[in-house]
This record gives sequence, structure tokens and C-alpha cells, in this order.
Amino acid sequence: MKSIVLEKPGDFRLGEASVPVPDEGEALVRMVRMGICGTDLHAYRGEQPFFSYPRVIGHELAGEIVDVGDGDHGLKAGDPVVVLPYLGCRTCIACRRGRPNCCTDIQVMGVHVDGGLREFITVPTDHLIAAPGLEWDQRALVECLAIGAHAVRRAVPEVNENVVVIGVGPIGLGVLQFARAEGARVIAVDLNEERLRFWSDRFDGGDDVVLAGDDAQTRIFDLCGGDFPTVVVDATGSASSMIGALQYVAHGGRLVYVGLTKQPFGWAHPEFHKRETTLLASRNATREDFARVMSAIRDGIAQPSCLITHRTGLGDVPDRFEAFLDPGERTMKALVDF
Repeated sequence: MKSIVLEKPGDFRLGEASVPVPDEGEALVRMVRMGICGTDLHAYRGEQPFFSYPRVIGHELAGEIVDVGDGDHGLKAGDPVVVLPYLGCRTCIACRRGRPNCCTDIQVMGVHVDGGLREFITVPTDHLIAAPGLEWDQRALVECLAIGAHAVRRAVPEVNENVVVIGVGPIGLGVLQFARAEGARVIAVDLNEERLRFWSDRFDGGDDVVLAGDDAQTRIFDLCGGDFPTVVVDATGSASSMIGALQYVAHGGRLVYVGLTKQPFGWAHPEFHKRETTLLASRNATREDFARVMSAIRDGIAQPSCLITHRTGLGDVPDRFEAFLDPGERTMKALVDF
């Protein structure tokens, strides 16, 4: 089978590998579609935390079961599936409490262990989710949207509550969609006017958008009717943005970090303390988030197809990948077709 290995930052190798043989409790899956995530792009640049080389990247995965073995798992050969790529240890305190997304020894496919940038993969059967009634593009983007859905679940927005989302990339777009689905009033913030237009035009985001800059605080205050928002979600992965996000949080509000940075950062403690700020991290997603996303897609609440701007075939990934990092390409979400 064809397999692409990221040997080191900036260096993909396309080669042949043996089709993996599933162990007991695993299924063999033929890859059909894969989303390229910011994690993959950061890994290519050598900027991704928790990442080691060489690695087969890819964790936004949709495929078809080839062989599922025995067992009462409700799956069969030919089923279209979405992969839950977070492999928990099952024994740590997080796993025991039903939060394997933040397992102390988590192994994320495509980050800690090899992922889906190859024609066939093996996956534990309890990490496969049957996905009938969806298109392949939709299946491939369930994981991406689940990250945003999980961040919203962490924030617990109320109906008509003002929610500011900083960073209008694929994750931020997921947060915006699912916060809006909860009845919140959402405001998008980004340094890039084109990304703000992307939200407004493709997702009917309206005019509640703010170009990050010197007057952003005033603009947000005005859009919230003379108050600051009680929920702020930073989806940038930029330390400077994550520091600056605190200035937008209302007293008594919540600040959620779904973006990830390798840089240390902090703020003047009085600014944090005087607000009695609730600070939350949002890591990965859970099976419940995946189910929420698939239901939202079927109901027309989430629109994964609107994210897609680029496509490539498996064999073209080494030559095309650099372009996805080029701002001139205006890539929002690229898919790999197998």
C-alpha cells in the first residue's frame, strides 16, 4: 500500500508499506478521505507540541471497514466509519472518569502514533463510529467539528449569551457554529478580514465580526450592548492572542482555550483576579461530541462542506503540502482523497 511518512519537519517520504494486520479487538479500515488539520501543518513546520518524528500524520479520518473480526461491536465489513483518533490508556483518573480525551498517557493517531496518511489503517473497534447517511467529505470533517463542539460544551453557553470566538480557522468556525446552535449570540474576531468574510458569507455569520486591532475592545463592547462577553473562546494557538483574550472577558465570565501553543504565557494577576475569571482548557473531543456533530450535520445545523477550499490526492501530498501553508492560497480546509 502507499504510505506517506513525515520524516522530519518539511520532509515527506512517499513509499510502499505492507497492509497492516489487525490485532484482536481491531479492524482493518480502507482510507477514503482525510482532513488536513492545523496539527498536521504545525508538525510539518516543526512547531507541534507532543509530536515526534518520523510519523504518518493524519487524524481527521473517514474510511470503510475491510475486516472487523469477531465480537459484539455492531460493525461489519463495508460499513462507512469515522475514526475516534484519541487512544486512551483506560486506567488513569481521566479515563476512569469518562474523559479519555485528556488521558494522562493519551496516544493520538497522527501525533503520538501513526495516523491515516496511508491507504489502510488498523483501529480498535471501539474507536470506530458507524456513519451511515453522511457524505465522505462530511465524515472526514466530523473530528474537526467535534473539537469546536467540545469547546462549546466546556463553555456551557446560555441562550442569548454573548460568545466571542477569537480565531476564525476551522476550529473557530466549529465553535461559532455550535455556540450559535446553543442559542448564543456569537461574535467572530480575527486579524484576517478574509477569514471574517469567510464566516459571514459561507456560514451566514452576519455583521457581528471584529477585526482584531487597537479598537477591537471597543467594538466588542458595543456589539455586546455596553458589556463585555461572558464567554470568550480563543482558537488561535497564538500566545499573544491567548494573553490578549482576557481583556475581552466580562467580570464573572469564562475564558476557554481550545488553541494550543508551545510558548509560555501569562497576564498580570490582578486583571485575571478582579474578574473572578473561570479559565478552561478544551482538549480533543469525546465520543459524545462526535455523536453531537453527526446529528448536527444530518439536521443541517453544522455545515462541514462549507469549510473545504482545497483537495489533493494521496500521491500528491508531498508536492502540494507546502502550498497549504502559503497565505496566498487562502486555505481553510484541505482534504486528501484516496
